[in-house]
Amino acid sequence: MPQRILSQAQIFAARAEVLNLHLAPALEEYIVQFVLGTRTPKAYGNDLTRWIAYGASPRGTIALDRCARAHAWLAGRDFVTPEDVHTVAPDVLRHRVLLSYEAEAEGVTSDRVISALLDRVPLP
Repeated sequence: MPQRILSQAQIFAARAEVLNLHLAPALEEYIVQFVLGTRTPKAYGNDLTRWIAYGASPRGTIALDRCARAHAWLAGRDFVTPEDVHTVAPDVLRHRVLLSYEAEAEGVTSDRVISALLDRVPLP
């Protein structure tokens, strides 16, 4: 049987700390706008409009928020930065952004689409 490293109470306490990290309202709005950019990409370029068949759902927004918080917590901070969001965005959204046939034919990857959005959606 594997050795238990953390107790259930420790895991629940860590989860509570992560969820209590400060996320500035402007950064929260940025996360919403970023995920919306996967659903209505026209404002960020015709190439993205051609490449994205289906964008991330509202659950993608929640996942990006929580993972950015967890990244900040693991870095020892009690607040989330734009860099936290940018770091976790590809891993959180890669499977949530479905590419069009045109994108696949052009060799475009989900990571490329997410990277383009990270470059184009203005930071707060």
